[in-house]
Amino acid sequence: MTQSNLTLPVRLTDRRPRWFMAANGSPQQNRKPLQVMQINRREDEQDRLQREAAEARAAADAAAEKARQLEEAAGLSKPARPAQPSRPQATGASLSDEERFGTAELEGMSMADLLGAPDDKPRSRPPAEAKSERQQPRSVDDFDFDEEAFLAALDEKEPVGTTGEVVSGTVIGLESDGVYVDIGGKAPGFMPKSEAGLGVITNFRERFPKGLEIEVLVTREQNADGMVTISCRALALRKSWDRVKEMEKQGKVVQVIVNGFNRGGVTCDLEGLRGFIPRSQLQDGENHQELVGKKLGVAFLEVNPETRKLVLSEKRAAVAALFSDLEVGQLVEGQVASVKPYGLFIDLGGVSGLLHQSMITNGSMRSIREVFDQGDRVKALITELDPGRGRIGLNTALLEGPPGELLVDKEKVMAEAADRATRAQSVLKQQEQSAG
Repeated sequence: MTQSNLTLPVRLTDRRPRWFMAANGSPQQNRKPLQVMQINRREDEQDRLQREAAEARAAADAAAEKARQLEEAAGLSKPARPAQPSRPQATGASLSDEERFGTAELEGMSMADLLGAPDDKPRSRPPAEAKSERQQPRSVDDFDFDEEAFLAALDEKEPVGTTGEVVSGTVIGLESDGVYVDIGGKAPGFMPKSEAGLGVITNFRERFPKGLEIEVLVTREQNADGMVTISCRALALRKSWDRVKEMEKQGKVVQVIVNGFNRGGVTCDLEGLRGFIPRSQLQDGENHQELVGKKLGVAFLEVNPETRKLVLSEKRAAVAALFSDLEVGQLVEGQVASVKPYGLFIDLGGVSGLLHQSMITNGSMRSIREVFDQGDRVKALITELDPGRGRIGLNTALLEGPPGELLVDKEKVMAEAADRATRAQSVLKQQEQSAG
């Protein structure tokens, strides 16, 4: 019998799976079935939950005992609650969820209830109702905040002091480098010592005592701390420029004292501003350095706050002084200084008046020189005065009787000019009234 034909008997009783066999072919040691392992895990979980529940009850009992002791110490003790009968320890299989976690006893209790607060009162609303009320959205009408209150709140937060604004405040503090002024903002305004005023301030504390009410100009808006930079000097300069511009508009002559000189002219001080008088506008321009310390009457040539230019003229002041003695309708006499195609310039003794060709005669004139020539003496009426620009308008046609009388008998018109001026003045008044 050969090996290939050898047949071995098969054992039908050994039907264990291959994973149950060891590597050497021997059966592995007996293991616990899966069902037994799951039951053990459930018991372990129940033991853990029982321990946690016991710890929670112990903590609650300790908190209640401590609260009771505090109430007795404060004299606010309450009748002791009847002791709850102790519950026998049960197995996890016989305990319900409420018994295991104690939620039946703790439901509806706040932290104050657990700690035994003095106002040991039950909740007025169950937690579910309170929670639903908190989740309910509130409308705008539920807030006590109307439009007026909103605008008032905005006004309170509005920054105080913008650049260029004039504000009033109270001195609240002095430092070595400046002054703190309460101007109504969330932070005081700060005025550097160099901005305290025009000129030199010898006694700083005497000039700005605490509680002094002052008016200042805001030169820089608030920084991150809400503080603005203010200045008394800038406000004084602004007011000075305003006054000087008004003087120029009125054509006034002002008195100044020369305090310095340079190659181009002399300097002076006017309303705290530095003024300049060119040599060409001085009566004695050749010896201008000798004018230091002397008082001069000057008029205005240029007033420009933007470029800080204040240019004055002594010569124009002399003209302005003459203008102060002149008025519309007045009869004046002068000499023809020059003849132009459009009229005559007549020297009136320091100022020149223009006799326009249309104002010479009411007749038909071929040439201006038919009536007046350079060097002639002329009597004329003032019909226009402009002190700001130094202009004087003259008229001789109003002195004529019949139109063109100056072309025929100029000497007669000039001789009777004073009498004829009275009649002409009434005509001018009527013209002014009709124009007004």
